[in-house]
Amino acid sequence: MSLKLKPYEVISFHPCFLTKIPRLAPSRGKTSHRGIQQRQYVNCPRILTNRPLTTVRTLVRGSPRIMCSRPYSKPADTNMPQLSFSEGGLHRAVISFGSNLTKESRITNIESALKHIKDSGLQITKTSHLYETKPMYYDDQEAFLNGVCEVETTLPPLDLLDLLQGIESRLGRVRSIRNGPRTIDLDVLLYDNDHIKHDRLHVPHPLMLEREFVLRPLCDILPDLILPPSFSPNASTRSIRQHFESLTPKDPTMSSVTVMGIGSAHGHGGLIRSQDPNRRTLVMAILNATPDSFSNTKLSNFESSPSARRQHLDQIITAGLDILDIGGQSTRPGATFISAEEELARVMPWITAMRAQSCHAAIPISVDTFHSLVARESIRAGADIINDVSAGTLDDRMLATVAELGKTIILMHMRGNPQTMTTLTDYPEGVVTGVRQELAQRVKDALAAGIYPWRIILDPGIGFAKDEGQNLELLRHLHVLRKPPLDGIDDLSNFAWLVGTSRKGFIGKITDISEPDQRQYGTAATVIASIAGGADMVRVHDIYPMAQVVRMSDAIYRRRDSSYNTRPASADDHGAESDTSSFVLGDQQIDAAKNSKVK
Repeated sequence: MSLKLKPYEVISFHPCFLTKIPRLAPSRGKTSHRGIQQRQYVNCPRILTNRPLTTVRTLVRGSPRIMCSRPYSKPADTNMPQLSFSEGGLHRAVISFGSNLTKESRITNIESALKHIKDSGLQITKTSHLYETKPMYYDDQEAFLNGVCEVETTLPPLDLLDLLQGIESRLGRVRSIRNGPRTIDLDVLLYDNDHIKHDRLHVPHPLMLEREFVLRPLCDILPDLILPPSFSPNASTRSIRQHFESLTPKDPTMSSVTVMGIGSAHGHGGLIRSQDPNRRTLVMAILNATPDSFSNTKLSNFESSPSARRQHLDQIITAGLDILDIGGQSTRPGATFISAEEELARVMPWITAMRAQSCHAAIPISVDTFHSLVARESIRAGADIINDVSAGTLDDRMLATVAELGKTIILMHMRGNPQTMTTLTDYPEGVVTGVRQELAQRVKDALAAGIYPWRIILDPGIGFAKDEGQNLELLRHLHVLRKPPLDGIDDLSNFAWLVGTSRKGFIGKITDISEPDQRQYGTAATVIASIAGGADMVRVHDIYPMAQVVRMSDAIYRRRDSSYNTRPASADDHGAESDTSSFVLGDQQIDAAKNSKVK
């Protein structure tokens, strides 16, 4: 005998143990296959089973592990954003991930877990930024990196849980102290719009509304999502964003992070904490391995032998760089492109020389290129970052290549190419809005290609498809790009920002200095403006003087006074970097640094 149900009501079989999805279409009073009267199921949830379904009563009797049931009611507001089945009939779930063992391995652990998730047949549709967070509940442990992702899957909840726990085991998680240190932690936060209570799994996660490290990344991907009313306090219909905004107290030290490389010479763990008000601005040193750079300097004296290259690298590293940016293709206005093969011939000896010295192994290498072939071979040789002035527009394989190789990309705003960009300076809504909108589209394309948000750095492209006034406007309003827009659209506030103004033409015009290598003072003013506007990294030719400008600017705008000179790395918030390794130099080192210029 069948158990008949009224329209819009069904015993809520939470599919914790279930594997099959029969679609129950309405019929004209016919008894369905397997004995269920389908006309009673108009707009009802799917019933899932892993055994032949004879009657609903049989299913109830055969399911002792179901821990709760609830009536299904038609939502009062059908436009309310909810996590539901995808267009392809797959389940949507949200998975949280986190790691704090060890500080140097957290990124590797998280990205390995996400690769296992993809390789297991789940499709990751959205990924949040990564946030460095203080531990909760058990304080005697390292800081965590936390994030969330949305997936589409055919798996029912318990099978999904088993899959995630299997990944944890493969990555070396040992369950010892509750809420204690872990190599990787994977949790099912949400599953469709279900409220599941099972002896192994509660969804939505019962503690998610008190955890900033869950709500903040959820706001990145599903800010307007409404949780099941049966789960929300007082059956509220507040969105994820509203739950986050009402959370008190919030952790003022929590910050999104961006990956430069695994490890760091200066103690910052290879991460940029772009929302940390006391973060140190990083110095990216330019090494132009090209004879036609606008800076009018040549590398011929340093290309004669590997030993000469090593000596030059020692000098510029001593001067105080954090990242070395190697370029073999000039992108000055009007420059003629060279082939990828010729570009590789220029940059590879420098990458090889850098990586051959163990003392420099932890310094990230960036390669300034828009060729995907150059990017691929440079990464294989040891590069950590691809600095693409076209943000992937000049080579449609670039974004996919960087995603495949799991490295970080700098997306710079540019229109056209070096031959045409000086004519493409019309921004109907203003240059700041135009740059935001166009960079936001490049970010979407990078994410769609599979690059994670924490592996994207943005550059407003000073001097590229901008005139003098527009360059100055961007420097004045960089802080606007760094803040969430009022309408919430094209929000780039969680990304790290690089600004490159060094020796550029608009500085020469304003200061009336024609020789690029004599524009240090004008460059210094733009570096200060960049840091005041929120830049996380500045790209410079003259390392030693600009490192001092950065240090003083950080003292003014980032409150990094002289106490940071001797502070050990472990004493800084979340193990942030100590400045001493870059700037405490002996007399001979200082002399060498003053005399060295990055070419």
